[in-house]
Amino acid sequence: MRYNPKKHRLPPFTSSGVLLVDKPKEWTSFDVVNFVRSRFNVPKVGHCGTLDPAATGLLVLVLGKFTQLSSKFSGEDKTYEATLQLGLETDSFDLDGTVVAEHDWSGVTEEQLRAVLAGFVGEQEQMPPMVSAVKKDGKKLYELAREGVEVERESKPITIFSLDITRCELPFCDFTLHCSKGTYVRSLCSDAGKKLGCGGTLAALRRTRSGQFNIEDAITVDQLKEFDQATLEIHIRNFLYEKLSRIAGVNHAG
Repeated sequence: MRYNPKKHRLPPFTSSGVLLVDKPKEWTSFDVVNFVRSRFNVPKVGHCGTLDPAATGLLVLVLGKFTQLSSKFSGEDKTYEATLQLGLETDSFDLDGTVVAEHDWSGVTEEQLRAVLAGFVGEQEQMPPMVSAVKKDGKKLYELAREGVEVERESKPITIFSLDITRCELPFCDFTLHCSKGTYVRSLCSDAGKKLGCGGTLAALRRTRSGQFNIEDAITVDQLKEFDQATLEIHIRNFLYEKLSRIAGVNHAG
């Protein structure tokens, strides 16, 4: 359920920092940004790396002067927990899309699936899906997709640092993925299904890490609903202090 902002008369929230939020399902990344901006009257707030509405997990928000670091934080590698579903193809490569084909997956073995997924590790070119925020001639691909238009897209270089299967109960397979910026886990699932000859789609996605930020340090939207401006300021200040202390401790140990 999306947040519906109401008018407020709070003074502007002038503190700067990083706020880690555990994004709930069905909220867009902008919904979270808009919620924080509206509830706490934050003049400048942005996010560092979009999560699809169906995805959950770590969303890095930057407030105030820290918005200048948005590009840097967005460009760092990510870690996801994902579920691949075999035998199903959708136009968006995930369960939010329209089903375009269903196939028999029963001939696929766990060994075959493991071999295909292992083959994705390393540097490669990946084609962004039509249902994405990538722009083509100044227009976002998902806007063209809504109009029923499919255009040629340029593949992008990405790196899969590791892909570890955590559960395999066909037609479902859970895996943890460590990848570079710009990697579409949806596309990886679709490509895996094509290689196996039975189709595949992303059934679930959760981001657990973005650069040096981890989901363990994130707070939920429900927790934020209990915050006032003073509580938010204390939370941001304490997080920055703890983060800097950890970094200093690591450097000292090295």
